[in-house]
Amino acid sequence: MNIRSLVFLGLISVPYLLKAQETKLVQYVKPLIGTAKMGHTFPGATVPFGAVQLSPDTDTLSYAVNGRYNGDVYKYCAGYQYDDPTIVGFSHTHFSGTGHSDLGDIQIMPTQGKVQLNPGTADRPQDGYRSSYSHANERAEANYYSVLLDKHQIKAELTTTTRVGLHRYTFKESDASHLIVDLTAGIYNYDGKNVWTVVKVLNDSTLVGYRQTNGWSRTRTVYFAIKTSKAFKNYGAKYEDGKSVYNGFWRKFDQQNNFPDLAAHNIKLHLDFDTKAQEAILLKVALSPVSMKNALANMEAEAPDWNFDGYVKKGQEAWEKELHKIEAEMLNKEDLVNFYTAMYHASLMPTVYMDSNGEYKGLDQEVHRAEGFTNYTSFSLWDTFRAFHPLLNLINPSRNADIVASMMAHYDQSVLKMLPIWSHYANDNWCMSGYHSVSVIVDAILKGVYKGDAEAALAACVQTANTRQYEGIGAYIDKGYVPADLSGTSVSNTLEYAYDDWCIAQLAKKLGKEDIYTTFSKRAESWKSLYDSSIGFMRPKNSVGKFQEKFDVLDTHGQGFIEGNSWNYSLYVPHQPTEMMTLMGGKKRLESYLDSLFTMELPDKYFEHTEDITRDGIIGNYVHGNEPSHHVAYLYNITNSPWKTQARVRQIIRNQYHNGHAGLGGNDDCGQMSAWYLFTALGFYPVAPGEDNYWIGSPLVKSAKINLENGRSLSIVARNQSEKNVYVKSVSLNGRKLADFLLPYSSIINGGELIFEMSNKPNK
Repeated sequence: MNIRSLVFLGLISVPYLLKAQETKLVQYVKPLIGTAKMGHTFPGATVPFGAVQLSPDTDTLSYAVNGRYNGDVYKYCAGYQYDDPTIVGFSHTHFSGTGHSDLGDIQIMPTQGKVQLNPGTADRPQDGYRSSYSHANERAEANYYSVLLDKHQIKAELTTTTRVGLHRYTFKESDASHLIVDLTAGIYNYDGKNVWTVVKVLNDSTLVGYRQTNGWSRTRTVYFAIKTSKAFKNYGAKYEDGKSVYNGFWRKFDQQNNFPDLAAHNIKLHLDFDTKAQEAILLKVALSPVSMKNALANMEAEAPDWNFDGYVKKGQEAWEKELHKIEAEMLNKEDLVNFYTAMYHASLMPTVYMDSNGEYKGLDQEVHRAEGFTNYTSFSLWDTFRAFHPLLNLINPSRNADIVASMMAHYDQSVLKMLPIWSHYANDNWCMSGYHSVSVIVDAILKGVYKGDAEAALAACVQTANTRQYEGIGAYIDKGYVPADLSGTSVSNTLEYAYDDWCIAQLAKKLGKEDIYTTFSKRAESWKSLYDSSIGFMRPKNSVGKFQEKFDVLDTHGQGFIEGNSWNYSLYVPHQPTEMMTLMGGKKRLESYLDSLFTMELPDKYFEHTEDITRDGIIGNYVHGNEPSHHVAYLYNITNSPWKTQARVRQIIRNQYHNGHAGLGGNDDCGQMSAWYLFTALGFYPVAPGEDNYWIGSPLVKSAKINLENGRSLSIVARNQSEKNVYVKSVSLNGRKLADFLLPYSSIINGGELIFEMSNKPNK
């Protein structure tokens, strides 16, 4: 009997299993774990940080209905809703855990019988090509997804390489089997989103093309190449452009049947086959940011043959390598699933954005070649600067160095001369506040991760921070805060700019730039301008310096904040927490504030109309489901009761992270929620990226080994670990006890042994 069988029968423990050489960590990854809002993580196939993220889409809601925003579309940020009864197809690009969306490119759907090029509706799937399905016949794991499509009993299987999606569809016998290629489909779709679509059929098994869209990414072009394992006997197309004033003279051709040169705003294709019983037809779809030629070259480089199972295996081997960066022993199997699912989610984005020859399309819409680095896209920086990028600095520094290089390339190509804010696919969508690429770049330089031109990086940071026309920066520079009459998120912006400016000051100090250090150190204190001592909270202030009169510290909307209220945001001074505590009234006042935050009741009216938060993402008035509070539980460390940090972080883990399809208390936001879990489960957290220290919490792991990129390892041991022993009696690093609750990055990056002595009683 092998070890897996013994585990299944309960004869040995999961922690023992992790010490066995044959352990495969991918078995603990559950891609179907989504958010409380669900639908915001995709369950399909991808390799770590892959350009292709191939997944089922379960509906085709429009972003707008009758010219107004359709709130239901928010459920489909990742294209997939667990509770939906039908699947409309399988598309190749997705975001993971975002609160806004785009992508959903090149949707494929297998069908039989009469050709249907309309998806139909969930309540009448028979009217279109969509199909019902059952979760009982659905399987999702790392780099593999399969489902039985009930409508025609077609088994769909998906896997990927970095730039190629591979499909395997097993049909019943029929002389009317089809593959639908819907180039009108997309996530957050609306009339006019497709700017132009081109398809060229090269032969009876190969077609190429591109799709240009105007969405969250304003000018986005995806080039593709498609090959089928079996020649299609016929093919056809349907244009869905409505009435056009000018149609030219292409009308001389029959463009609907077997016509190889197609172009329109919206195109749908059907590829027709004869199939025998249980015959599998395979499909390869390669993507490129540059050209159809490069898409074909990507396919040849990464998927030259039809060995579907081989690509599954190769992708899972890549996941094994990624997951083994941390080898953890947990209290139980559910924790093990949560840990490695978090590792999985924290390895989905950003995504590779260049071809196998190094070419990519830049922000200037020109073709560039990445020299000496891998180019990445999809930077959700308002979220990921907090813990995701610091996690990469620890376990995947070379990748984070490439991400910083990608940000610097973005800056060089920017006509505005700004670093990325929230960028994807050769565009910046300018979502959220702050200029947090500064935090990522500075932290990577100060930790020795990014070894590029630090002087150029500092110049880019300064230039971005001085772009006066961007979201109140000019007034912020002049007045020391963003006025409420200029911005609806004036307080959030001020607090986040102040932290980013502190980061700039730290880099300037390292490089000996005294004038820049002085200027940005002063700007880093701008948060003080919006602290209203009469109420003890941050509060919006207008251009003449008067605090907003009508103000509710529990509300988010109209109060100067984004994704958080004043109760949460008043604690957002990660770079100067002691100064913040002093201004608020000292240690006892801060402790009382934190106690109230976690124990008070936030009435439903304050979030019932907010898309991205439900009761599931809240503990008291602490909103873990939105990121501005992710450092807050660690602030007890500077009060007289640091043991409360230990109790709170364990409470948050148990309350906000579960093994199930609604397993997260908020959007994963491109890995930030998962990175918070991973750091916290290991026992420490980066409260202020840009400083050397992590802050000590309470580990959830029994033990862990972090396999560092330099070949060394950091061993973490939690002695006397149990569900009740949440308190840290003492912490030692390499045999020396830590005198405070700070763990320097510089002390662990070359490996060592970190030992926590756990207890069921707080060490007061």
